[in-house]
Amino acid sequence: MSKLLIYDLETTGLDPKENAIHQISGIIIIDGKIKENFNLRVAPHAGAVIEQKALDVGNVTEEQIMAYPPNILVHKELLKILKPYVNKYNKKDKFHLIGFNNSHFDNPFFRAFFKLCGDEYYGSWFWPDTPDVMCLASDYLRNERSEMKNFQLRTVAEYLGIKVEEEKLHDAVYDVYLTLEIYKIVAQKPRKI
Repeated sequence: MSKLLIYDLETTGLDPKENAIHQISGIIIIDGKIKENFNLRVAPHAGAVIEQKALDVGNVTEEQIMAYPPNILVHKELLKILKPYVNKYNKKDKFHLIGFNNSHFDNPFFRAFFKLCGDEYYGSWFWPDTPDVMCLASDYLRNERSEMKNFQLRTVAEYLGIKVEEEKLHDAVYDVYLTLEIYKIVAQKPRKI
């Protein structure tokens, strides 16, 4: 059985040791069928560094994100969403976490979020070898990669013919949608070497 969690995070900076998550969005896909979409807002934990540049990118204010629910409540809500689809006590039953640049960026933040909430069982929910759509796209576009101005989510989506609504970028809900659309292209079609 294929269990995918296409996800994206918005954060208060680039360092999972110093900064915090303020938005978690995802799409749960079981055997190719979308089962659930979710969008959770979370207040940064006490002591988290909040960088103005990160807030500007996400088009949010510090006042907004500090009014979001605390991480412990959001963690509980997240587990309620995940539990119907994965048995965390079964070592063979886990989600494949799929994101754009998730191996380098999102996964360390997500793991830190679980740990911050006192949950040492992140690995009970997710396989450690998570597909990264950015890496898959890089391989898929290896012959064209040098022609591209950068390899950001927007650029890759547009290069693949996916319409991008600029004003929606950097909202985790929209970025998850773009990631899924890119994944449908780069993960399913074999290319010649």
